[in-house]
Amino acid sequence: FSHLEIIFYFHLADPSEISISSSHPRGIKEFPEVGIFSQRRKARPNLLGTTIVKLLKVEKNILTVEGLDAINGTPVIDIKPVFREFLPREEIIQPSWTFELMKDYWK
Repeated sequence: FSHLEIIFYFHLADPSEISISSSHPRGIKEFPEVGIFSQRRKARPNLLGTTIVKLLKVEKNILTVEGLDAINGTPVIDIKPVFREFLPREEIIQPSWTFELMKDYWK
């Protein structure tokens, strides 16, 4: 497999900061107020995160990956192989403001 889906627990997120009300993504007022399920914040009702990563190397039970959107020490709940058949078959559509939000995310 070239890619894996990692499901992890936001163990350092403060549960008192969880809010299901609308907010500006990353607190940036130029972006529209949207609900929690239109964002990828850590202060989610279930404190779960998910990321698709590139698998670089496997050595015994150690996986080396690229693109993990979690900090060191984050508890991993599950690892699944990515199958092309589970990815969207149609074009992915997202609001234009998300491109600005994400432009420097992986730098």
